Amino acid sequence: MPTRATLRGVSEDRPRPPSRGWDTVTPYHRGFREFTAAYEAFGFEQIHAGALPFIPDKPGLLLDVGAGSGRDAAWFAKRGWEVVAVEPAAALRQEAARLHPAPLIRWVDDRLPALAQLHRLGIGFDLVWLSGVWQHMPPEDRPRAMRKLATLLRPGGRMVLTLRHGPTPEDRPMWPVDASEVERLGLDHGLALRVATERVEDRQGRRDLRWQTVILDLPDDGAGALPLLRGVILRQEKAATYKLALLRCLARIADASPNVAREAGDDVLLPLGLVALLWIRMFKPLVEQALPQRPDERLGFVKDAFRALRPLSPQELRPGARFAGDLALALHRALGDAARLIATMPARHLTYADDRPVFPTEYGRPPRAGETIALEQEFLWSFGTVRVPLGIWQALRRMAAWIEPMLVAEWVRLTQLYAERAGRRLAADTVLRALQWQEPERDTLLVRDLAARRLAAGQRVDCVWTGQALRPSGLQIDHCLPWSAWACNDLWNLLPASREANQRKSGLIVAPATLAEAKPRILAWWEAAYLGAEPGIRARFAEEARTTLPLPQDREPALDDLFAALDFRRLRLRQETQLPEWAGVSR
Repeated sequence: MPTRATLRGVSEDRPRPPSRGWDTVTPYHRGFREFTAAYEAFGFEQIHAGALPFIPDKPGLLLDVGAGSGRDAAWFAKRGWEVVAVEPAAALRQEAARLHPAPLIRWVDDRLPALAQLHRLGIGFDLVWLSGVWQHMPPEDRPRAMRKLATLLRPGGRMVLTLRHGPTPEDRPMWPVDASEVERLGLDHGLALRVATERVEDRQGRRDLRWQTVILDLPDDGAGALPLLRGVILRQEKAATYKLALLRCLARIADASPNVAREAGDDVLLPLGLVALLWIRMFKPLVEQALPQRPDERLGFVKDAFRALRPLSPQELRPGARFAGDLALALHRALGDAARLIATMPARHLTYADDRPVFPTEYGRPPRAGETIALEQEFLWSFGTVRVPLGIWQALRRMAAWIEPMLVAEWVRLTQLYAERAGRRLAADTVLRALQWQEPERDTLLVRDLAARRLAAGQRVDCVWTGQALRPSGLQIDHCLPWSAWACNDLWNLLPASREANQRKSGLIVAPATLAEAKPRILAWWEAAYLGAEPGIRARFAEEARTTLPLPQDREPALDDLFAALDFRRLRLRQETQLPEWAGVSR
């Protein structure tokens, strides 16, 4: 069965033929009768069973690259698809047109990696189909081929490739293929992996031969936001990595802290201080490893205050955190420095075609630095605002998991380019490690201590899932929304549970009925353990909830509001991950 997880296949361990001087077309031209008979011996649905669930129900415009005998093109045409069938082997193409004279099929003499004829047509396709073609593409030509194919897709379109794994025939040049390579190349050009099926046996019974289907999507939000972002990421001129950094900051906020946004007509406003905080967090490892972010290797925002943050780990730079002394002073200066740079450089130069800024940004008047600093919303808003068009904001919220890897891929490429211009060689993995978003470590110690102290004082602590009174020996702290699906140590997400309930729930998402049944116990825990705690814990609980959960903004939220927001976040996580649900422990 197909799986949504990335399939990290391993290429066959066999010699690769030299990629230049090999003719991949002539064997199909000369042997067109044999190849036609082999292709037509099996029906489309037999060969492409793995792809059938992912073929759009509504017919559209199909590009069949390497169409062979026309079997696949004819299947689509019979179902109402308009088909452009590309086949470079002349005799095979002529035989296919004779066998399948459907008026909805148009035959074109063209070939990868250039597809020059197709690009001159100026047509965009809903579905691009490559069956048994990719193994004929030399590895050094594959990036160009993927770029050409991706630009032929309409926003919201899909690409389907069948990959051949197995021995290479002596009469036809082929190179090993790998689903993970296809995924990476697709990501470089804005395509998201939808599915990679398990390998299946060859229908013709050829020994040691397996086939695999890989499906890539070009996401679209219906409002043009994703094509705009894709154009900015991949095409707009960049004199530094700053535009990518700004987009990545916005994507991180949309994914993890969307509730900070304030509606403003057709836009939303974000606190410039939060964007600056994430900016510092992203650039900190790059600066410490001296990885160039501009052609001249200088960084316009790095000053002594930024360097003074070296003792902090990136995970400590998060909303709700508090600092004192020299670190507080250094962070205040670094935030101001980063905010000014964002407002004057990437936010000003990241533009539409008519040179209007996509994200108009205004620098504010933050309070003067004091002995302490709390990264709460009021403070972060004081640095100014970033205006994000609503359509782009919605696209970022829904597609952050696709957009961010695309940004990182382009960021790696630019950093390597700047290093090369300076006479340095940087491995992609080196840059990628520095750009990796460092999630917090799983940490329940504070909440476990709060619960243990309540038990030691003779106060009752119940398992939120079963209602049973907990003893110190059986006390565990559960992440309500599972850590394996979302690394969130916010206090509202940490709940006391029995060992049995915690183990059974594990990485599953709690079912709606089970969450509703546990509501009174969850509310009681929040109120007693967090709102009844010392001021620092109360403030952290409130700030984390305000930042990460979709709470109402027109009033001070009550605990019922917080629970409703938790339920909506649970629903979103369920849709994003498709994880099974946990129905609770029967009592």
